[in-house]
Amino acid sequence: MLKRRIIPCLDIQNGRTVKGVNFMDIRDAGDPVELAKRYVDEGADELVFLDITATVEKRRTLIKLVEKIAAHIDIPFTVGGGINSIEDAGNIILAGADKVSINSAAVRNPELITDLAKAFGSQCVVVAIDTKWTGDMWTVFTHGGRNETDLETVSWAKSIERLGGGEILLTSMNNDGTKSGFALDITAKVSEAINIPVIASGGAGSKSDFRSLFLNTNATAGLAASIFHFGEVPIPELKGYLKESNIPIR
Repeated sequence: MLKRRIIPCLDIQNGRTVKGVNFMDIRDAGDPVELAKRYVDEGADELVFLDITATVEKRRTLIKLVEKIAAHIDIPFTVGGGINSIEDAGNIILAGADKVSINSAAVRNPELITDLAKAFGSQCVVVAIDTKWTGDMWTVFTHGGRNETDLETVSWAKSIERLGGGEILLTSMNNDGTKSGFALDITAKVSEAINIPVIASGGAGSKSDFRSLFLNTNATAGLAASIFHFGEVPIPELKGYLKESNIPIR
């Protein structure tokens, strides 16, 4: 069994770490470089950086900030936001990222997943899925949760794997920022339907939420933001709790 990973997420807006609820009501959460350094010291397994307005503002990811963070960390580093081409991804990797995350661009041009996998290897290609329960199915959204698509989430996840994606970052928009727990139903369905790793995101509010995630789904990682940023759940404490629950942790 793969050891489970604990991953803090830096949502970036205007060069600062921010956090919202259901992708709305954004508030400041601190300096991203200082937070990144803290997470390395606390034993985070990986770090995710998402430039949350790059796609909407039709600009590229904040390269200089990526370089600053990469210079201070020695754990796997995934960067997403505004990546639309092999050139964009290459620039992000040159800036210090180990993996790139794409979302809206992958929906618009699924072949980009294949192109990136061929250029950099599948292990470097994370495809983010922002999903929301819309009454009759879990629907994929793009552009930071602003644009609804006609894609059903599990089907899209299968397509991502088939196209060469190496990992999926699955965020439940319904649960995002609510601290009510991860969306176990859709996370279980996606992680059982595919053979690539799934990072679950959205809703973490307590140590027990991570325990429930790992006991009830095949997700290989749990991602959270505000509970780590504001010190509500220290990563060393979380890892100790999960080990006591006999969950294999890195």
